[in-house]
Amino acid sequence: MKALYLFLVISIYSINLYAQQDIKPVLSEVVKQFPNVRDIAISPNGNEVMFTAQSIMGNLSAIISVTKKQDSWSNPQIVSFSGQYFDLEPFFSNDGLTLYFVSTRPKDIATDTTKNFDIWYVTRKTLDDEWSTPINMGPPVNTEHGEFYPSIADNGNFYFTRDNPKLKRKDDIYMSKWENGVYKEAVALSDSINSASYEYNAFIAPDESFLIFGGYNRSDGFGSGDLYISYKLKNGWTKSKNLGKTVNSDKMDYCPFVNMQNKTLYFTSKRDATNIDLEKPLTTEAFLSELYKYENGLSRLYKVKLDMKK
Repeated sequence: MKALYLFLVISIYSINLYAQQDIKPVLSEVVKQFPNVRDIAISPNGNEVMFTAQSIMGNLSAIISVTKKQDSWSNPQIVSFSGQYFDLEPFFSNDGLTLYFVSTRPKDIATDTTKNFDIWYVTRKTLDDEWSTPINMGPPVNTEHGEFYPSIADNGNFYFTRDNPKLKRKDDIYMSKWENGVYKEAVALSDSINSASYEYNAFIAPDESFLIFGGYNRSDGFGSGDLYISYKLKNGWTKSKNLGKTVNSDKMDYCPFVNMQNKTLYFTSKRDATNIDLEKPLTTEAFLSELYKYENGLSRLYKVKLDMKK
């Protein structure tokens, strides 16, 4: 009876992924301008895209924005609040007027002493206004530990990753409940999602019906990091399930974002399609083409259509 109940609840909101050939690059001409690009965020109206651009070694990181006007995208620009400190992982509020992100910037600019990773936010009065000065979220979300990858449900519940060495575990996914206008103490999600290894980069559905997240080096994984999904039931989260070879490669796949309007999963991957089995020597031109193809093992953005049924 319990198994039947579980099947019926999951069937209320099921997600299926189309075939492998439907995976496509995202903003390829923009993305290829940067060594590494990861964690995409799309504004609610679809006219603004932010992502993180990083150096080859990943030690320089800034948030980039492109905007759409008359079906064409602008040139990429570092957003007004980024470019000095190590910033990454943007996420828009459901009205597009607040943007959350992760940074090691100092809480007190006067001291200029960077700290561990915290979640910050900026605001704007209208979609056409400039972003405010960054504000640290503070407790109970931020602690002396590292906090990463914000994602917010429509009811305000705040999902994120925390690295808490005191627990003798790796990264876990937490949720801070929005109640009476304040955030409650963050609680780690159940073992249906978290494990003794690394769980990270969680995207929560606006209605909290499902969670897509990254899991590292799991027994059912295809590569170093894979994307998993768990459904929320009345009695808790279902056992997480690997999204399969449609999405996951034999390399690192991470940083999910779902656009509910166009039913598309966006994610970051280090998949590599470099051809190393050569029948004849490459010309210089062909060699460079192989080096700089989109799927070259560096972090790139991809998308795949979802079959979402309620």
